[in-house]
Amino acid sequence: MGMMKLFVIMLMVVLVNGVNGKKICTKGWECQKSEYCCNQTITDFFQTYQFENLFSKRNSPVAHAAGFWDYRSFITASAEFQALGFGTTGGKLMQMKEVSAFLGHVGSATSCGYGVATGGPLAWGLCYNHEMSPSQSYCNQDYLYPCTPGAEYYGRGALLVYWNYNYGTIGEGLKADLLNHPEYLEQNATLAFRAAMWRWMNPMKKKQPSAHDVFVGNWKPTKNDTLAKRLPGFGTTMNVLYGDQTCGQGEIDPMNNIISHYQYYLDLMGVGREEAGPHEVLACADQVPFNPSSPTSATT
Repeated sequence: MGMMKLFVIMLMVVLVNGVNGKKICTKGWECQKSEYCCNQTITDFFQTYQFENLFSKRNSPVAHAAGFWDYRSFITASAEFQALGFGTTGGKLMQMKEVSAFLGHVGSATSCGYGVATGGPLAWGLCYNHEMSPSQSYCNQDYLYPCTPGAEYYGRGALLVYWNYNYGTIGEGLKADLLNHPEYLEQNATLAFRAAMWRWMNPMKKKQPSAHDVFVGNWKPTKNDTLAKRLPGFGTTMNVLYGDQTCGQGEIDPMNNIISHYQYYLDLMGVGREEAGPHEVLACADQVPFNPSSPTSATT
């Protein structure tokens, strides 16, 4: 019995020498060959029952994507990014906070909650998997990612992807043909989570960091960033993901709604909203956007 237990431990955690003396670990299928895998993996602190608590109304009969989103799809998608630091950076507290932050964005972007909704407005994340009433085609002629005839580039996924060039960029990053088949993001929950995680882990525009680097403290603000009131933390993730649609406009409802989802998820994860930090770190009300948008360049 002792030998069997030892074998299982050896199977789950394999240590090899890494570059520059860094320890490299592998933990099963979830996290492979990375220094980040030496930390806890996401399933160590975030399990099915917690996912169900965070998104308790997603399979309600009135939810538009009932039966689509599930914990397994989230974890399967995360296996591609945990070795890169998603949910595996820092100690357990930072790891739990990052998963809560990412899902806070996801929950607010896909919610159909409203003030008097059963369970409260924050219980309705993952209600949608695509924009219900597109106002335009979201096709902007782009020499790198030209629009495919017949394809529609309205918002889809866990962090809604809009516009042909964003489908092209993310699809290229995932090695998935999203430019020609944007509908894939509303047909496969694992792919939808993968697209959201790719966007969280990678800058979508030049001269700006990723939301991940901003949140976990990898990003170091320049003097210009400091003057623009951009600080490491949750508030600047909104700046990265949404720019001036959400940030630099004072205490507007869209910004506060995203913050509320993040705080709600911290509570449900057992971390507690007090760990979210002061309002100037949480919010982006006074931040100057990294890249001011135009009517044809919004990413969300």
